[in-house]
Amino acid sequence: MAVRNLTAAERDTLVAAATVARENAAAPYSHFHVGAALLAEDGRVFQGCNVESASYGLTNCAERTAVFKAISEGARGFRAVAVVTGADEPTSPCGACRQVLWDQCRDIAVVMATTGGRLEETTLATLLPRAFEL
Repeated sequence: MAVRNLTAAERDTLVAAATVARENAAAPYSHFHVGAALLAEDGRVFQGCNVESASYGLTNCAERTAVFKAISEGARGFRAVAVVTGADEPTSPCGACRQVLWDQCRDIAVVMATTGGRLEETTLATLLPRAFEL
């Protein structure tokens, strides 16, 4: 099912980019490597991976890394994010990532995939009903 007018080609491009980003994850504590790819309205794709810290609260998730990279490079307006993990089932963004995605992207398409080929699509509003807003 296409979500938020995301084409199959765009979805596949995002999943591929997130899969590549996942290879750069620094997860020495959890060993849970995550890659993300964020599609801007202008067509640019921003990749991110999770980076863990011994002080676990300082860890940054892949989704937030992608968002922060996009914003720092001047991107505004986004269409979709893909998240890829090595889990058996597709993994959704954590609560903190959902809120940051909402703050910067609003109700975008969310593609959750595994390295084993499982895939689910939804929207951010479905994952984060009644999000905090200004």
